[in-house]
Amino acid sequence: MKNTQDRFGPEYAVEVYDPALGMRGFLVVDNTARGSGKGGIRMTPNVTIDEVRRLARAMTWKNALAGIPFGGAKAGIIWEGGTIEKKKKFVQSFARIIKLFIPTKYIGGPDVNSGEREMKWFVEATGNWRSVTGKPAGLCMKSFGKPGEKCGIPHEFGSTGVGVAHAARVAAEFAGIPFKGARVAIHGFGNVGTFAYATLTEMGARVIALADSSGALRAKDGFDHAQLKKLIATRGKLSEYRGARHISETDFWSTPVDILIPASVTDVINESNYRGIRAKIIVEAGNIPMRESIEELLWKKGTLIVPDIVANAGGVISSFAEYRGYNPKKMFAVVERKITESAKQVLEMSGKTRRSPRAVALSIAEERVTLAMRKRSNTLSK
Repeated sequence: MKNTQDRFGPEYAVEVYDPALGMRGFLVVDNTARGSGKGGIRMTPNVTIDEVRRLARAMTWKNALAGIPFGGAKAGIIWEGGTIEKKKKFVQSFARIIKLFIPTKYIGGPDVNSGEREMKWFVEATGNWRSVTGKPAGLCMKSFGKPGEKCGIPHEFGSTGVGVAHAARVAAEFAGIPFKGARVAIHGFGNVGTFAYATLTEMGARVIALADSSGALRAKDGFDHAQLKKLIATRGKLSEYRGARHISETDFWSTPVDILIPASVTDVINESNYRGIRAKIIVEAGNIPMRESIEELLWKKGTLIVPDIVANAGGVISSFAEYRGYNPKKMFAVVERKITESAKQVLEMSGKTRRSPRAVALSIAEERVTLAMRKRSNTLSK
């Protein structure tokens, strides 16, 4: 890992290994001044501790901007694929090894290749209900000292994608673009992309380009919602869709749209494609979809960008709601309110100060984290 410590963290950067299974993983707890470090568990073949570190820092800022009492953290397990049984062993081995950090320093959650099923496995291994959020809705526990019970709120309910759609609405309003009929392109059609698509469509926007690992599609008049709904329900690939034009990745990125939503992997917008982007607005649904240097170039070119630490905070807001014992209806109301407030604050301040939205968002988050660190330091010194 590179020497990247600064005044905010990371507090812990841990590599773990289970020689019996061959399981390797990483945990980075970036900053806990505002509360336990909160961040998902990424399971990919090429996840690295440096990637996890970058994501953990993003979570520090994201949680501070959302105004919820969590710090920032992230975890990663090197997962090259295999049976469900093997995956369960990997998740539970990782959970047992990092258990000493839970929940005072780290609270896990879903991320790439981990969802409600993996969160259930994690809780089973730690024996601690509070070790992760994003648990299955049917996984419940009785509230201590109160009537009723608390249940999981899986990210499969779509909190992140719904939040992205509301961030897009705020950005369109700020840019003076009529949201009804606004042309949208979404890269990535997993949990976040599909819920963003469904919510945007319900709100009147017109999605005209989609892409996933199987390819990219363009439909200038919009997609057949019934056909896409069936694909989503069966977890099909976009290559199975009939009635749209199949296009190259290059053509996807250069599609003229009002709103572009990268909802796939880290650094998906990069040196090879950013020059061709013709979107008026970019709403970052995925974590770190481009390096800050590229984001700055696009912003200076006139592209309005809602950074990931604002746009995709719906998932961690849902985690907070689950932690508080809210029901899904109340959770979605909190997601809409907090995303709307945060996006408006950042974009309006960006417009007034002529600083990029990311610079503004970071300044707000840094101020909040610094204040929490100062309060913690004063408390410890007494």
